[in-house]
Amino acid sequence: MYLVEIFLPQRDNEGREFRSALFSQVREELLERFGGMTAFTRVPVEGLWNTPQAGRSHDAIVIYEVMLQQLDRPWWESYKAELERRFAQEEMVIRVSRVDVI
Repeated sequence: MYLVEIFLPQRDNEGREFRSALFSQVREELLERFGGMTAFTRVPVEGLWNTPQAGRSHDAIVIYEVMLQQLDRPWWESYKAELERRFAQEEMVIRVSRVDVI
């Protein structure tokens, strides 16, 4: 089984919050395609990283996840590109892990 985690930024590059409709659309797409999903939205997670150009950067994110029996990597690569376009991001993180469910 696979666990797919989608890290979605809460704000654009100028610090403006994204409309809730963007997040609702992603939730609905995941529900429709996979039949279920989990959203970690109550307390935004803070991502921190260092960049050579800007020094330390941070982002408030929410995490959506789905569990899958099979991983369709080409679909996920295409979906990632679509999310990057919608959220106006150079790169977004979608993390895939193999998991055992008890």
